[in-house]
Amino acid sequence: MTVTSSQTKDYAEKGWIVVPNVFDESECAVLEEAALEVVQRPGPEVAREADGSPHVSWGMHLFDDRLAALTRHPDVLNTATELLGSDVFVHQSRINIKQTNGSIVEWHQDFGTYHRVDGIPEPKGIMIAVFLDDISAVNAPLLAVPGSQREGLVSTARIDDTVPDHEHVAKYRYDITPETMADLVGRYGLESIEGTAGSVVFMDMTVVHGSSVNISPLRRLILYVNVSTVDNRGESYERPEYYAARDFTALQPLAEDCISQFA
Repeated sequence: MTVTSSQTKDYAEKGWIVVPNVFDESECAVLEEAALEVVQRPGPEVAREADGSPHVSWGMHLFDDRLAALTRHPDVLNTATELLGSDVFVHQSRINIKQTNGSIVEWHQDFGTYHRVDGIPEPKGIMIAVFLDDISAVNAPLLAVPGSQREGLVSTARIDDTVPDHEHVAKYRYDITPETMADLVGRYGLESIEGTAGSVVFMDMTVVHGSSVNISPLRRLILYVNVSTVDNRGESYERPEYYAARDFTALQPLAEDCISQFA
């Protein structure tokens, strides 16, 4: 898969692109099976809802060969390296399941935590989101502020110790204040990011985004692979490896069938 000039322009202007039909039904089934196995792990890398059901599993590529292959799938990896103009490493990966009435994700920038906590020097990275369910306005899609990457690091972010998931990832997440969000949305607007299962989103790590509660009976399953350029490695080891990389080796692409071979 080659990035078109139109996609490059959209990425620069909006901060993200959605590429449909990257993975077929068989590949999505392989990735779904792997994800649903990994989220059953009993370790601290799995964050759970109040009822005990899994919500997020961090470091997915460290625990399963199928998910590790996803990080090196050529259609994923080559697109990221083309957009960034550099080889990359995986800074963080995760499985995110939004069940009915599950957790929300407050407004934030991925780079906010990566810079302040993990020591990533510059915003030279991409959040890659692989949709394993059809995602529309009805099942709590990602919401993002187009063009917000032009703001760089939003300085009015804060750690909010009153949010329900503070004891897990939120203790490291710098949420954007309501005042700043109102200003950003007033100037840039707000959009939902939707697509069918098998679609992939490539988003600049400084785009301000979040998601609301899923009140529908429809599951929303997304796999995330967040990459950074090899010259932009973390310089702090405050968080465990499942949150922030220790391996800064440049990823090399596998064959096109690196996922389908597991079917």
